[in-house]
Amino acid sequence: MFSKACEYGIRASIFIALNSFDDRRVTPKEIAVEIDSPAAFTAKILQALVRNNIVNSVKGAYGGFEIDKRRIKEIKLSDIVDAIDGDSIYKGCGLGLHACDENRPCPMHDKFKVVRDELKTMLESTNLEDLALDIKQGDTFLRR
Repeated sequence: MFSKACEYGIRASIFIALNSFDDRRVTPKEIAVEIDSPAAFTAKILQALVRNNIVNSVKGAYGGFEIDKRRIKEIKLSDIVDAIDGDSIYKGCGLGLHACDENRPCPMHDKFKVVRDELKTMLESTNLEDLALDIKQGDTFLRR
């Protein structure tokens, strides 16, 4: 459902948020290792997250990536998805057809529309703080 870049972007954002709670910046290499993503690919994803004001990049000897603790609760998964994949996830056809819409629906159109709407609601109501705290409390995990 999400592109690989979007999956990595979500994982990276959660990892950065988790470390930001402890006032710790993380390097691109640490992020790539933690989210099991190629380093160059991770760097491109991080650039998109910085461009879209999801994460901050700090240069220098003590630099790295961080998220202002006050903003972690405000950042929704939908913000990350929009930054990486745009809004295509809310508009695409369940069968991958280019001409599928209300006027010319595919056989799955009406059922898939319900799934897309529920996904949008979930992404817009889930914030980074909830996800990071679940990991911090040991309720969920980020690595296999």
